[in-house]
Amino acid sequence: MEIVRSQNRRNFSSSNVAVAVPTIPLYRSAPPLEVRLEDFESFAIDRLRVLKGISDNLSRGKKADEMENLVKDLWKVHMGHQHAAEVLNKDIISHFVLRLVYCRTEDLRKWFLSMESALFRYRFRLQTGEAQRAIMDEFDHPFRAVSNMEFESIKEKLGQVARSMGQPSPTADAIFYKVPWEEVPELVARRRVFLKQGYAYVAMNQVDSLVASLFRSQLSKALILTNRKWTSSIREEEKHRLTPIVEALCSSYLGPDYSQPREYAELSLKDIDQVAKSSFPLCMRHLFDKLREDHHLKHGGRMQLGLFLKGVGLNLDDALAFWRVEFSKKVGLEKFEKEYAYNIRHNYGKEGKRTDYTPYSCQKIISSTPGAGDQHGCPYRHFSEENLRAALSRMGVNSRAMEDVIDKVRNRHYQLACTLTFEALHGMPCDAGINHPNQYFSDSQKILQSKKDSSS
Repeated sequence: MEIVRSQNRRNFSSSNVAVAVPTIPLYRSAPPLEVRLEDFESFAIDRLRVLKGISDNLSRGKKADEMENLVKDLWKVHMGHQHAAEVLNKDIISHFVLRLVYCRTEDLRKWFLSMESALFRYRFRLQTGEAQRAIMDEFDHPFRAVSNMEFESIKEKLGQVARSMGQPSPTADAIFYKVPWEEVPELVARRRVFLKQGYAYVAMNQVDSLVASLFRSQLSKALILTNRKWTSSIREEEKHRLTPIVEALCSSYLGPDYSQPREYAELSLKDIDQVAKSSFPLCMRHLFDKLREDHHLKHGGRMQLGLFLKGVGLNLDDALAFWRVEFSKKVGLEKFEKEYAYNIRHNYGKEGKRTDYTPYSCQKIISSTPGAGDQHGCPYRHFSEENLRAALSRMGVNSRAMEDVIDKVRNRHYQLACTLTFEALHGMPCDAGINHPNQYFSDSQKILQSKKDSSS
């Protein structure tokens, strides 16, 4: 992939672009499309919303039919508001931008590879049978459809497999593909195919597994090549200009801006302890409790908690009073005014460049690296399992829910672990998932207010 010099455009070029484009692009080579810089980023963000939606719902154990509907809706909302040609261009451009973003480390490649393969698979499942066969032909795969004679010789065995899955026996017009069994390990593991002499017989309604495997293999190799080109072939002036966008995209927060409080405009000092217990997420509850206990937080903790409090409605005067009361017990009033008050005013845009700083998102908190003596970061990622269990218990999470939370933590689904904590404490589903501490607070307050209104 080559990115040519331009002040406001990016040109994806290739000397080997396929003449015909299938219903779902195979993204074999970047097309010669000029892209405005703002579209370069916005298209990628829209696709990222789709991939993150898939990731969240797969982590929650959604079934295949649920995922089909989810992908259909996500695609329509984020990628499908243009004419057909524009949708196709956005599809291709956004894929190659994110390929550039996620090619740079093994962890990034692994996530992107899994999510893009899942997206391709569910989009494939939504196609007609004719369109599916056309897409399969685009792969130039060596697998052949089973002949009528071979079908008749194994018809009974194929019927046994179908009946074991609660499906009717295949009829004479059914299409099966004969493939090496290692190409469809998922189907083999789930006993959804007939095996004979090293081959698996895959029904047409199961070829999404085969196609996803082919696509994944193709994309895996492409990501390695893209990374090599990024590190060795991209001109330095282009890399310098693209690097900030590329680095920001892989850790982008895609939700609302919480720099200003919304529904709940003010959080008073007299209510803050009660609200902390009822509506603060674990990361902020931990910081709040440590501040009350130690009367001090290091810089990372002050920033994480301070901006969160600003976003939930603690005004500047109350923020200064809140921090002053705690810190003066440890460092004294004079030192607080001299060394700490400026930073609080700075966070509210009243000092320095007058920047209105935004509360940290879950992604930013999770990716932080707390050092010795630091209290900031994400408890689900940075706590030991023992400490996390103790913290969840203090919040009131019951033992059954706690095991679900711990299971998600072990699988590194930290935001989903926080979502399950929210659901356990509030007795309500959170289908959107938790993506921001201030979202946690806002959703909590809405539920608590609704319960209060219904009981009055």
